[in-house]
Amino acid sequence: MGGAPGADGVSAPAVTTDGAPTRQRMGGAPARDPEPASANPIRAAATPAAAPAASKPSGAAPSVPSGRAGTPGPAGAATPAAPRRPWVRPVVITAALVVVALAVVLGARWLRTLEGVQEFIATYDGHASQPATAPAGMPWWLGWQHFFNMFLIVLIIRTGLQVRTERKPPGYWTARKDSFFSPKGNTPKKVSLSQWLHQSLDVLWVLNGIIFVVLLFATGHWMRIVPTSWDVFPNMVSGAIQYASLDWPTENGWVHYNALQVMAYFTTVFIAAPLAIISGLRFSTWWPERAEKLTKAYPVEWARAVHFPVMLYFVAFTIVHVFLVFFTGALRNLNHMYTSRDVVDWWGLVIFLVSLVVIAAAWFLTQPMFTTPIAARTGKISK
Repeated sequence: MGGAPGADGVSAPAVTTDGAPTRQRMGGAPARDPEPASANPIRAAATPAAAPAASKPSGAAPSVPSGRAGTPGPAGAATPAAPRRPWVRPVVITAALVVVALAVVLGARWLRTLEGVQEFIATYDGHASQPATAPAGMPWWLGWQHFFNMFLIVLIIRTGLQVRTERKPPGYWTARKDSFFSPKGNTPKKVSLSQWLHQSLDVLWVLNGIIFVVLLFATGHWMRIVPTSWDVFPNMVSGAIQYASLDWPTENGWVHYNALQVMAYFTTVFIAAPLAIISGLRFSTWWPERAEKLTKAYPVEWARAVHFPVMLYFVAFTIVHVFLVFFTGALRNLNHMYTSRDVVDWWGLVIFLVSLVVIAAAWFLTQPMFTTPIAARTGKISK
């Protein structure tokens, strides 16, 4: 690409003092190119930052150093840009977390050397009171519920992150008028295929949750995950000190969860799950668009401010839950959860591994090439 005027009287792009391309017209002032260089990164990368002096048309403005890395200097030489090190930030964050974790462990172990703390732990061993009528064991339906919940929550988190981060969805979906996804009175909304899949999975998750809560109260197992005494709070403190010191409280989940487990399960089932449903409903295709007062009272910004942190809570809960399952007696815990037996053998682990294979297969099948035909049965697909 030369800089001399062509037959039509228009020269190739020159460079102004700010580095933006211009077009030099014969007998006139340079006119700025209608497309900024930053609007087309491929073109910007292909065009030299500054042409050699011999190739510039007469009258072109000289290059002026801007002081920024990678910009041409007085002699046309580019100042080298500072090298990027994308690994620095993750390493620093990881190192900081390790230091904080080490400080917590050392601090907790020091606390346990104090006589007052030792007496406190002896009084509150980490297990809050529960009703004498609370049932023991894990019924068969709880094992199935556990699998379905894990299966759905993994896919819901995956599709939720896709909705949040994708710039160009693989396709769009519009519900049929007056259908399940577009209630009567609503104008069918056009959403991405990822949001359609996310909402569809949400429906299954909510149904599974309703069945779980009904069975929980029908069988009395609610007493195992709902705090029924104020001593849950000192026992939570005791349990936290014991866990942090790496000298964990004695576990017997078949009979009695410790106070931290009770509060974590209670928060997940009765606080986090309802918040996820209420906040997700606000920007779903089900929200009643004609309910102006309700829409004004519950702005969509509030829902967004709640929905993502709740998702982070579910991720953190899952990580901690899996960690403790494997480090407090994996074989026994997995049998509790998947075979409803208080024994130590390999069957619980086998079923758990099979469930991971099923989840991995479902993860693969959530690709648009598989979900689009299903979505087409419930609405209109468009690009």
